[in-house]
Amino acid sequence: MVFTGLVSNSSLKGYRLTNDEIEAVGRVSRIEQIDESENGGWSVTLTTSENLLSDCQNGDSIAVNGTCLTVVTFDKTSFKVGLAPETLQRTNLGELRVGDRVNLERAMQVGTRLGGHIVQGHVDTTTRIKDITNDGSSIRYKFDIPPKQHDRDNVGPYIIPKGYITLDGASLTVTFVDAREKTFGVMLIPYTQSQITLSSKKVGDSVNLEVDMVGKYVENAVEALFEEAEDVDGVGKQTPHGKRIALEGFVERAVERVLERKGIIGKAAQLLGR
Repeated sequence: MVFTGLVSNSSLKGYRLTNDEIEAVGRVSRIEQIDESENGGWSVTLTTSENLLSDCQNGDSIAVNGTCLTVVTFDKTSFKVGLAPETLQRTNLGELRVGDRVNLERAMQVGTRLGGHIVQGHVDTTTRIKDITNDGSSIRYKFDIPPKQHDRDNVGPYIIPKGYITLDGASLTVTFVDAREKTFGVMLIPYTQSQITLSSKKVGDSVNLEVDMVGKYVENAVEALFEEAEDVDGVGKQTPHGKRIALEGFVERAVERVLERKGIIGKAAQLLGR
């Protein structure tokens, strides 16, 4: 992967490099309500290791439980971030209490080995742990696939077996998806259990969820093809039936072009003409 215009020690603001471990685990040391109105935001101070803040500057991005937040102030072992009302509504950060452990990750540095997938730090929604099962020394977790809400998209289509998913900032592999039950699962090996906060959570606890953005890009690309496709028989392309017809037409034209290049259509026409 090449990043142009950036030197090797530069950071990509708003993006995270994660795998099955987190850069650091911190603790909530203070929570302040910035605005006492019903929809007000919070100011949260977190303590962590000196290493995480060794090159920190005001305005830097640090992911807290997978949520991209901006550092307002900091010292050697702590930093403060602001939580806007939107963040409190969409993530599980509004459930934090003083003393809670959180996953922390700095912005990805160019030249760092990519051990997981790129995480934006833009939480899509939250889910809850449905079941926890021991499997030898590993632990299996089952989660609900959250339903579509008025302010949150349906994330189900982007969750696939063996694909990536981000839970509280940790890049994990999906072990199964049950479309009928509307659940999915992940597994933590012993090493991962010691590196992230998920292992300390229990059934019913809330977890931040971000799906792999690659799936969203693919969907947008396909949607663009639908927009360019002919509206067959006047069926609107924005309906499921219209999209299916548009996709069928796109596939048919693609197959026809291949057959024409191979000369198969011409030969078939000659045979039929006889």
